[in-house]
Amino acid sequence: MPSGYIVKDILKDITQRLNPFIERASREAQLLLMYHLGVDELWLLTNQNSHVKDADKLFKWVDRRAKNEPLEYITNRVSFYSEEFYIAKGALIPRPETELLIDEVIKNVSDKNANITFAEVGVGSGIISIMLAKQFLNATIIAVDISEAAIEIAKKNIEKFGLKSRIELRHGSLLEPIDERIDYLVSNPPYIANSAELESNLSYEPQNALFGGEVGDEIVRELLDEVLSREINFFTCEIGYDQKDKIQSYLKNKSMSKLEFYKDYGDFDRGFTLRL
Repeated sequence: MPSGYIVKDILKDITQRLNPFIERASREAQLLLMYHLGVDELWLLTNQNSHVKDADKLFKWVDRRAKNEPLEYITNRVSFYSEEFYIAKGALIPRPETELLIDEVIKNVSDKNANITFAEVGVGSGIISIMLAKQFLNATIIAVDISEAAIEIAKKNIEKFGLKSRIELRHGSLLEPIDERIDYLVSNPPYIANSAELESNLSYEPQNALFGGEVGDEIVRELLDEVLSREINFFTCEIGYDQKDKIQSYLKNKSMSKLEFYKDYGDFDRGFTLRL
């Protein structure tokens, strides 16, 4: 392995290595080097002749990225709602579209100081529960996941933001671990059909957080049943782009006061809020 690299040379080398495999090779070369050195973009631009230590470790990261492993798993960092979170294999990588779910909840709860109990099904890395706790200062949150690996990742993020006393993690399926009265249920559940073909980079992410059953919306429907039977006031849920009609049909003869869908940045149906 070559030694004695300086910033401008190693950026060129990484870009060449990634170029056949990655669309934005030069940008990702910058990101990998920034994370490796613990510096920001300004430092990188103004220190082109600085020496780079421990290049072997960096090139191992490059090899992983060239195999299409997500950058977030390599760096163990992901941005969501203007905050930085810890991420690792075992939890789904947060997507920008999920920020819209937070926006929907904020829109539906006018009193930011309300003593409200949220439940989240499928806590993953903890990003939704954490952002809700930051938005609603008197809220209590019970966050559930079937994956113990995901719970451990969420625990790290909850501790990072000092929210251990307000977000309780529970291991289990759907709402089974929760007996308490819930005011508002939120979820970004698995909603992809089992037979769907995914992009290769998604093979690194937990499959139980992606696939929702033969049709894809089975878990969404189970959650809807729980909301109706437990008389939970609000339910905001992310869905697949083609599931709006199925959900409307499923709820056609159910008693509720409002069902409202919202779109993502690409103008696709991405979620709904149900109010009883």
